[in-house]
Amino acid sequence: MLLDELIERKASLHAADEAMALIGTMYPLCRSITGDGVRRTLEQLSPWIPLEVHEVPTGTPVYDWEVPREWNIRDAYVADADGHRVVDFRASNLHVVNYSVPVRTTMSLEELQPHLHSLPDRPDWIPYRTSYYKEQWGFCMRHRDRLQLAPGRYEVVIDADLRPGHLSYGECVVPGSTDAEAIVYTHTCHPSLANDNLTGIAVSAVLARAMRRVRPRLTWRFVYGPGTIGSLTWLSRNEHVVPRITGGLVIGLLGDPGALTYKRSRAGATATDRAMEHVLRTAGTVHRVVDFEPYGYDERQFCSPGFDLPVGRLSRSANGQYEQYHTSADDLSLVAPAQLAEAIQVLAQGLSVIDANRPVLNLSPKGEPRLGKRGLYGSVGGNAPSGFEHALLWVLSLADGGHDLVAMAERSGVSFDRILAAAAALEQAGLLRDCEDRIRTH
Repeated sequence: MLLDELIERKASLHAADEAMALIGTMYPLCRSITGDGVRRTLEQLSPWIPLEVHEVPTGTPVYDWEVPREWNIRDAYVADADGHRVVDFRASNLHVVNYSVPVRTTMSLEELQPHLHSLPDRPDWIPYRTSYYKEQWGFCMRHRDRLQLAPGRYEVVIDADLRPGHLSYGECVVPGSTDAEAIVYTHTCHPSLANDNLTGIAVSAVLARAMRRVRPRLTWRFVYGPGTIGSLTWLSRNEHVVPRITGGLVIGLLGDPGALTYKRSRAGATATDRAMEHVLRTAGTVHRVVDFEPYGYDERQFCSPGFDLPVGRLSRSANGQYEQYHTSADDLSLVAPAQLAEAIQVLAQGLSVIDANRPVLNLSPKGEPRLGKRGLYGSVGGNAPSGFEHALLWVLSLADGGHDLVAMAERSGVSFDRILAAAAALEQAGLLRDCEDRIRTH
């Protein structure tokens, strides 16, 4: 398999420990859909993988959207009459509604309350809130602390800029041996939230680093950008690439205790869907497979009708489906290295299968070709074929141009590894060839 170095359990645990260290480094940064927090996050990836960072100017048209103004924040607080900071950005970057406009004023508690957000049912957690496309400001705080606010005047400061700038996204391209391509996209727009989505960023970096040490069949694009506006921006700038994309995944939320969850592409039953479902089923890990819906992460942009790409999503608990989601409780303690290791193993297998999978054509289809004279079959008869010989026969039988290697593994019950090895041997013997032009891979 292409990414064998990450599939073995001990190796995946080591990679998960490295990913945890990277997550810890990125955790304090205040990210948003634009700004220096995103740039610094991309800089943290540079020791792992070479990234080309793209800066797209404010106002750039992106289909029905446009690149927004850039937001950067330095400090923010609410202080009582004694100067005590009752809400402090320096204590947690979740305290400020992301993309809040600058403000510096004093007001009564009654005037302040409409700008405060808290969770009565989780009084010790700080919620994460945003206002990207409507100019307003606000603070998020523990509900327990909010109940302690006394009547009086409060100083309110948000020291931030919202001005023309750029949207930043990073891309690591690993060249393949064919013209076909695949994409892995992960979102970079969340501040100090560990599972959502530092796990996706770190695991993607692990995969990209490993992919660069081998020679894939497909060209792989690992893209790091903000949710929605980032994937739309990438698509608008890469429409020449889109026709070559034959597979892909959106990844994120990979460290919480939930089961691995694969969300199918909009088309369903694409090569990506079948590859990931095969891997999850044969890996023996607890998992769920869910159908596509037009809500979630960036898979809905790649799968929109104008593109309809074969892009699925792998996460654990999906957006909104774990109690710590978009709160301060999504911290480093929520992410378990063992959960990351399992996700790394499954993704390494998934990317390997997506890369290797292809339809093939039997070049000697009229009856069985003589495998023995080609050194592919035992010289002594009377015994049942070996496992490898059995795989050879299955590949020859199904290599009609309408079955790919995953379909062969599923139909035969033979492992994908063995089907792949059999196909390679038959190609070497001149009995098989690729025929990706014969069927639509997505």
